Formats: sequence, structure tokens, C-alpha cells
Amino acid sequence: MQAAHLHRQSTIPGAAAGALRAVEYLLFRGAEETARRNAWSAVLEDRKRAKDRRDAQHVMDALVSSRASHGDVL
Repeated sequence: MQAAHLHRQSTIPGAAAGALRAVEYLLFRGAEETARRNAWSAVLEDRKRAKDRRDAQHVMDALVSSRASHGDVL
């Protein structure tokens, strides 16, 4: 019986819970937008790194192909 009593005490009434959610929304809204911006920046950086890796691989493949066509030993 005591556990049920503690549970009822630890819950927040509906109006207070709504008010807390509203305050939480106002406080964390900016942080959420910043997190989204940071995540998008990370995606763009990953894409740039992937493109750079592909470009470097094409250059390496061209060098290897060029050397092989000239009979150079690798």
C-alpha cells in the first residue's frame, strides 16, 4: 500500500505537467535547432569527404594505369 501512495505523490498533476512541458519546450527549442543544424553540417562534411576520397581514388587509379601502360614496375 505504501508503494502506491509514493507513486501518487511522485506524479505531477496534469496542469503542472503541461506547464513544465511548455517551459521545457521554450528552454530547449534553441538547443534542438542547433542540434539539427550541427547534424546537417556533419552530413555535408561527410559528403565532402566522400567526394574527396572518390576524387583521390580516381587520381590514384589514373596514375597506376598510366604507369602500367608505360611498362613501369609498380
